[in-house]
Amino acid sequence: MANATVGSRGRITIPIKVRHALQLDRGDRVEFVAVAPGRFEFTAATQSVRALKGLFGKPKRPTAGNYCS
Repeated sequence: MANATVGSRGRITIPIKVRHALQLDRGDRVEFVAVAPGRFEFTAATQSVRALKGLFGKPKRPTAGNYCS
């Protein structure tokens, strides 16, 4: 188990084992997701927006790109 301490400015240093496991580098973003009252899951938010393509299916009406000649 890895531990971290909250500093005076509310910051924590993510232990190196955790950074390596999540493949985090300086400047990467992370998310804290509530999974139960008083419990959060910590995940890397490094996926490209392109990874969302197709997640919601095809649009029901034409998109702006379809109107261009």
